[in-house]
Amino acid sequence: DGFLAILEKDAKERAKQRKKNERLANALKEKGNDAFRKGDYVIAVQRYTEGLEKLKDKQELYTNRAQAYLKMHEYEKAIGDCEWALKCNEKCIKAYFLMGKAHLALKHYSESRQCYEKILQIDPQKESLFKDGMNEVNLEEKRMKDEERAVKEVQSGKLAALSIKELLQKLDRPDQNILYYTGGIRLLTGAVKDCTEQTLFRTNNGFSILNDNEIVRRGFCAERKNTAEVDLSVSLLSLWQAVCAGNEENQRLLLTQPDVKSQLPKLLSSGVSEIQKETLALISLYSENEHGRRLLVRHQDLTKWLQILMRFVNSTDARASSAMNILSHLTEEERFKTQCRVMLSTGVLPLFTQLLTSAKLVNQAALAHCIGIMGNLCADVVIRTQMAESKECWQTCLKLVDDCFCVSTPKYQESVFAVLGLMMNLLLESNVIIQYFAVDISGRCMSLLRNKDGRIVTRAIGVLSRILAASSSAVEDVVKGGVVKKIIKFLKVGGQLTSNYGIKTLSICTRSNRQAQEDLVKSDKRFSVLLKLLDSENEMIVGNAALCLGQCLAVPGAATSLLNSNVVMILLKHAGGDARRTSVQENAAIALGKLCVAEPRHVFQLRKLNGLAILNSSMKYVHSM
Repeated sequence: DGFLAILEKDAKERAKQRKKNERLANALKEKGNDAFRKGDYVIAVQRYTEGLEKLKDKQELYTNRAQAYLKMHEYEKAIGDCEWALKCNEKCIKAYFLMGKAHLALKHYSESRQCYEKILQIDPQKESLFKDGMNEVNLEEKRMKDEERAVKEVQSGKLAALSIKELLQKLDRPDQNILYYTGGIRLLTGAVKDCTEQTLFRTNNGFSILNDNEIVRRGFCAERKNTAEVDLSVSLLSLWQAVCAGNEENQRLLLTQPDVKSQLPKLLSSGVSEIQKETLALISLYSENEHGRRLLVRHQDLTKWLQILMRFVNSTDARASSAMNILSHLTEEERFKTQCRVMLSTGVLPLFTQLLTSAKLVNQAALAHCIGIMGNLCADVVIRTQMAESKECWQTCLKLVDDCFCVSTPKYQESVFAVLGLMMNLLLESNVIIQYFAVDISGRCMSLLRNKDGRIVTRAIGVLSRILAASSSAVEDVVKGGVVKKIIKFLKVGGQLTSNYGIKTLSICTRSNRQAQEDLVKSDKRFSVLLKLLDSENEMIVGNAALCLGQCLAVPGAATSLLNSNVVMILLKHAGGDARRTSVQENAAIALGKLCVAEPRHVFQLRKLNGLAILNSSMKYVHSM
């Protein structure tokens, strides 16, 4: 007993001491973190080390010290600390991440990749971190191989390789005429033919042309450029295209140049077509691939780019399509969408509504592309909410639709198609502005149902399927305008998308409008269209078709007209089935119950199919209606 008491006392004392040590270790960790944030990595290492003296198995102290060692270029020590962290916690993702960085700095490419692969094994949700790490390793390995190959070509006396170095040396001469530098830059651009020349440009400090030469820098950065300065700027932009095409390391280095970073948006807004054309071509090199887009997002302030690039819709030449293609690619980046929020209400929306108002005067192909881009940006909830609450946005969308009845060119019709897609996305929101415009929007869509372009008709029905729920007045107007008969006509020949929108529209109209119910019974003889939709493999279509059918069974004679059909079997299948959407089962059960209440003779068919239990379960839905 005495021995056990001693053991127990010892365990309590050790636990007490550990708690004390843990408090001290945490305090030292915070001091280390503070020093790290200030960039004092030596002090940070000291504090983390002192913390480890208090608590040797504290994983965070090892990984934090490893991070400080990385900043000090002490890569072997960083790896050692990561290994100790993994002994504390074998699934420590931070340890593998930092170890991957350290191995990469030591050119241990295989080991670095293994670290990032381990992260993905531990947590498959870290795929983005894995991809970034692997991409960094691949780029660094390629950079080293490219530079080794370039050195060999210079040593072998290859003329093309030697010419790059010679031309850069000539451009390094100070105080020459601006025309001298422009000519030299053009010669250099012509000399860059492949990856070797691109690499030699980089390794011979080619990117310093702008920083080290005051005449070149002043000409490139001039606010109002004369002819010589325009030629110089165009030459520089062409050179950078040549050295950056397909070369990720050169792309990265170019964007780290301060003057390039500040001048790109100014060049886009310069109003000089030659400069704008070459700037757009340069930016396109980045926007066309994921790595390039991430460089742009990381190194550029893109808050004004949506507005700047959108202005090119006014251009009648290739600049318009180039600008829209860049925007289209940039919208694939979530961080770009986030930056677009900043200027949306004050800069972007006023410009966008102005372009929609002037739709007949601008580059219509570019305008259609621009509208589509704005529609894609609506995937961002903040952007969608702001646009959906803009009265001017809805007014100009409606004006564009109005003008389509007097402008029937294919390019203008593309803008109408795009604006309907934008409206559909905006209608994912619900607000008083949408309610205010509901009657006008539904009225325009009714007019578009006569359009010869089937895509426009489908989208018009899509807008109806989303706007009608916002206004009973809109429902009443479209029903009076014969929407039911028209939709039934489209449902007879339409594809799945048209069917999806069409049956949703009918389900809204027949929910509380008696005329709509009667129109459907009259237009869809013996419910042949609805029965066909109930056999669809699309659960959305089936659910809305069942809902619509149930709502129309209140019309006298509707249920009787179905006596010799297979409607009971179809509804029974859905009501007792295993659809992923419970609304499908519920709507089918309700329709089945209403069918048997309205026309009791359907119960005989139900008995034959042993479906009375399902009918009984559906009655609670019927009574709650």
